[in-house]
Amino acid sequence: MQLYGYWRSLATFRVRIALNLKGLPYEETMVNLPKGEQFLAEYKAVNPQSVLPALIDGDGAPLFQSMAILEYLDETHPQPPLLPKAPRDRARVRALALIVAADAHPLVIPRIRNYLNKQYGVEEKTAEDWCRHWIGRACEALEANLASDRRTGKFCHGDAPTLADICLTSHIAGANLFKVDLAPYPTCKRIFDTCLAIEAFAKAHPLKQPGAPASV
Repeated sequence: MQLYGYWRSLATFRVRIALNLKGLPYEETMVNLPKGEQFLAEYKAVNPQSVLPALIDGDGAPLFQSMAILEYLDETHPQPPLLPKAPRDRARVRALALIVAADAHPLVIPRIRNYLNKQYGVEEKTAEDWCRHWIGRACEALEANLASDRRTGKFCHGDAPTLADICLTSHIAGANLFKVDLAPYPTCKRIFDTCLAIEAFAKAHPLKQPGAPASV
């Protein structure tokens, strides 16, 4: 498998985790977002939207959008499963994952911050405050759901990692990058730490990828 990503891409982080959990070998091509490599013709031929990640598996068309890729991997390589069996439980796991992937992450990505700067003159510090606000709101929603539901176990749903844990881990990693105070979200922090104790999560971390700085 050929994965197109970037060290800081939290969406790519999610896909790396799933590939590692399922023991699937892959080669990652780094697409440098700050340098605009996502807009080069070579990458646009892979993903016309010019966003990360993208995954090539065999001779089929490239796969894109991290959540679609995660479910594809779960359907084609079902062990270990990333979704529980019961429909209501599957709905809960998907909902927790989408708090991150649909509600929060799209608001803090570089192209949104760049648009705010170029179109409205928003300074970098203000843009970072914007990011911290939306990251924090998602943390509040995750914490409220996780702390109040008896189905929360060692992980977001029971005692094995699911799609929700993959997304939560990427979200809290992003919160750390933006220096969000995690003290009000102890359940999120506990699950994040539990996940990073697993090699599949730990070796997928942004700061362990080629080109990443020693610290942020």
